[in-house]
Amino acid sequence: MWTKESLNELVKEKLRDYLFIVVSNREPYIHTYSGRKIVCQVPASGLTVALDPVMQSCGGTWVAHGSGDADREMADKDGKVRVPPDNPAYSLKRVWLTREEEEGFYYGLANKALWPLCHIVYTKPVFNESDWEAYKKVNGIFADSVLEEIGNRKAFVFIQDYHLALLSRLIKEKSPDIVTAQFWHIPWPNRDVFRRCPWQAEILHGLLGNDLLGFHIRHHCNNFMDTVDRAIEAKVDWEHFEITRGGKRTAIRPFPISVDFADLDHYARSGAVEAEVERLRDVLGLGDEKIGIGLDRIDYTKGIPERFLAIARLLERNPQYRGKMVFIQAGVPSRTHIATYQALNKEVDEMIERINWEFGEGKWKPILLIRDNCPPVTLMALRRMADFCIVSSLHDGMNLVAKEFPASRFDEDGVLILSPFTGAARELTEALLVNPYATDNFAEAIKTALEMPRDERQKRMRKMREVVRENNIYKWAADIISELVRFEFGG
Repeated sequence: MWTKESLNELVKEKLRDYLFIVVSNREPYIHTYSGRKIVCQVPASGLTVALDPVMQSCGGTWVAHGSGDADREMADKDGKVRVPPDNPAYSLKRVWLTREEEEGFYYGLANKALWPLCHIVYTKPVFNESDWEAYKKVNGIFADSVLEEIGNRKAFVFIQDYHLALLSRLIKEKSPDIVTAQFWHIPWPNRDVFRRCPWQAEILHGLLGNDLLGFHIRHHCNNFMDTVDRAIEAKVDWEHFEITRGGKRTAIRPFPISVDFADLDHYARSGAVEAEVERLRDVLGLGDEKIGIGLDRIDYTKGIPERFLAIARLLERNPQYRGKMVFIQAGVPSRTHIATYQALNKEVDEMIERINWEFGEGKWKPILLIRDNCPPVTLMALRRMADFCIVSSLHDGMNLVAKEFPASRFDEDGVLILSPFTGAARELTEALLVNPYATDNFAEAIKTALEMPRDERQKRMRKMREVVRENNIYKWAADIISELVRFEFGG
C-alpha cells in the first residue's frame, strides 16, 4: 500500500538529483483579506486537494498563479511562501498576472474554449484570437518562472492540466535536458470534436514537448493518439503508446487519480467532525429524514439540474418520501465572469425554488442549497451524515467527490449514485451507476438507494473503500514517477 513515506522514498531513490517542481494555474493555498486580517484558504479544487499531500511528501516547489488579494503581502521578493502554513513542507512560488492576462488566459481560452470543447456537454466553445494570444503569453510567463526557479540545476517538472498545454515545449526549447511530464485532468474528446479548435496543431505540438503525458483512463489516451494521428505530422506507435514528433518521443499513459484515503479516513473519525454534524443538523433543522448530498462546484458539467429533476420525479411518483428525505446541495460558485455559468446559477436557484414550492410541506423543503466554499470539516460532516451521495457528471475526467465519499465512510454505510460518464465509474463498480440524462431511471436509482438493506449497503461500501484505499493518491504519483523513470532513463 503506497503511503506518504513510501512515495518520499521513491522520489529520493529515483529523482534524488532532480529538483521537483509542480506547475498549475490554481494554487493550493490562497491568502485573502478578511477585514484587516489575512487568512489562508484552501480553494475548491480537486486538483490542488489531490496534489497537496503529494507535495507535502516530496517537497520541492509548486509554481502557480497568485490569485488571492493578500498573496503578494505573504510572499517574499521572489514570490515564494512556505506552505502549508501550520506545518511548512514545500515552497509555493506565485506567478503574477494582470487582470487582462487572467481574463484572456483563464476565463477566455482555458474555460470558454478548451473546457467546453473537451467535456462535450452541449455548451458551445468560444474561440477568440485575443484569448489565444493571452494563453500563449501566460504560458510563456509560467515558463520563465519555472526556468528562473531551476537555474542550472537538473529538474523534473510536473505540469498540470489544460491551462498549460504549451508549457513543456516552451521549457524544452530553452532547456532541453529538463524532464517534463504533464497530467491532463479533464477528458480528451474524439478527434472530430477537437478539430473544431482553430489552434489544435499548436496545442498538440505543445503537449508533445512532454516526456510523459498522462490521462485518467485509456479511452482518453486513445482519443489523444487518434487526434494526433489525423491532425499533425507525427509517428504514432499504437503498440507501445508512444508518439514521436521532430525526433522527440512522448509516452502516453493512463493514470487514474485518487485521494489520500488514510487522511480522509482518520479525519472522518475526529471529534471535530462529530461536532460539525450536530451543528449542521441544528442549523439546517434536520430531524430523522433520510439525507442525500451533492458536493460540487456549480459547473454545467456536473449535472446538477439533472439530479434536481430526478429528485422531483422521485417525489412526484413516491409521495411517501415527502417530508422523509432532504437533499443537501453544497455548491461553490465558479467562473461567474462567464455568461454560461451565470445562467447555470440562475437555473439552479429557479429549480430549487420551483421544486421546494411544489413539494414542500410546512417547514420541510426537499432541497437545501449551501452556496459557499465550505471548510473541510463541513464537507466531511456532510459526507458522514449522508444516506446517499449523488455524483451525476455529464462528462468528467475522474471526479474525486466519488472517491472522497467512500474514503470518509469508516462506518461502511451509505450509497454512492454515480454517473457512468466519470472516470471514477471504471473503478467504483459497486456504486449505483445511472445515466443522468435518463430522469426516470435516475429517480428509481435514488429510490433504490433509500430502500437498500443495510447489509447490501455495507457490502458495496466495503468494496469501494478497498478500491480507494489501494489506489490512493500516493500510488497515482508513484505510478507516474516510476513510468517516467522507465521511459526516460530506462530504470
